[in-house]
Amino acid sequence: MAYRSSGNGFPIQQLRDEMDRIVTNVFSNPTVAGATRLITGRGFPAFNVWEDAESVFAETEVPGVKAEDLDVTVVGNELTVKGNRSEDGAEKSVYHRRERGTGSFTRVVSLPSEVNPDAVKASLTDGVLLLTLPKADTAKPRKIKVNTETK
Repeated sequence: MAYRSSGNGFPIQQLRDEMDRIVTNVFSNPTVAGATRLITGRGFPAFNVWEDAESVFAETEVPGVKAEDLDVTVVGNELTVKGNRSEDGAEKSVYHRRERGTGSFTRVVSLPSEVNPDAVKASLTDGVLLLTLPKADTAKPRKIKVNTETK
């Protein structure tokens, strides 16, 4: 850590000034590793997950990511989405503000029930990834017939 004098000569004030600078840099530059999680309290990309009787659905926004740059896997009730958002023209430009992160990402989401990984469907439309994950037969609700006994 660089030692800078704040002019008042108090080491505690200097430490406070340095901590304020570090925190300000992290929150004003989300390309710093982990800053998105610090700012939003969640990982990237954010997910919506819901279900009906037959399937679980997961939707996430991945703007600027091509289908061939996405890797989606399902094991048990865990969904993993890996991807890479490239830096198009970054070396030729001078940024005045850069809030959208670039590079690779991985997000693991727990699903509410086990799904059939062989029947999962994924579509990417306008930067929105929609996954339809049919529930495994063991996770689907079953109607149980109740017999009446008369004596």
